[in-house]
Amino acid sequence: MTIPLPEESPFLTETPAGLLNLPESERERLGEALQSLLSTGSINGLEPNRTALYHWCRQYIDWLKEIAALAGLDVVILHEERLVQAIPRTAALRLRLKQDSTLVWLALWYAADVRWRDEGQDQAFLSVAELNDLIQDQLLPDATGPMSKGNLRDILRQAARFNLIRFEPAEPFEESGIEVLPAIRRIIPFRDLAAWTETATMFHRDSDLTLTEPNDESATLEEDEP
Repeated sequence: MTIPLPEESPFLTETPAGLLNLPESERERLGEALQSLLSTGSINGLEPNRTALYHWCRQYIDWLKEIAALAGLDVVILHEERLVQAIPRTAALRLRLKQDSTLVWLALWYAADVRWRDEGQDQAFLSVAELNDLIQDQLLPDATGPMSKGNLRDILRQAARFNLIRFEPAEPFEESGIEVLPAIRRIIPFRDLAAWTETATMFHRDSDLTLTEPNDESATLEEDEP
């Protein structure tokens, strides 16, 4: 005589392994890391309020990569720069910039490239006055005026939030200090100066462009290779 085995309930499933089984404290840290990557694109371990999170990401990078992949991001750790960098997998996750912001970020890339590649410097420093001169000389020689201080200040603060620069405001504003960080090479990934020049020429077409007010026209950088 055989005893029939109880039927397996269709509602019983094995407990999933992986991220769902993390301790609550680790899940909170993981959520904090993902939110930082989604909002600013990176985690800078050189910032005092991000140092602990950076080291946590280094220790648990596999967890971070797994959850970031669900959000459409790849994640790399740049040890020399103490940076955790998110890389969008799709165009929908890429940042869309207004034209003024694109101009400033292009100018920052150019200034840094000259200092790193041409002058052999380890760091790329410039002032707001030098940045304004660069924009007018290299990008908009026919512009009818400089970019407004408020607009430029907001754009630089945004670049600092994305860990592209360190920005030290000063008075007068033109003497404010800027250090361009290496991460800009991945956010604006031109292969060389020729690729930069090709993109920059689009801003020479409108000789009557005025930069005293924010411009609502959006622009994106199409380069995909680091």
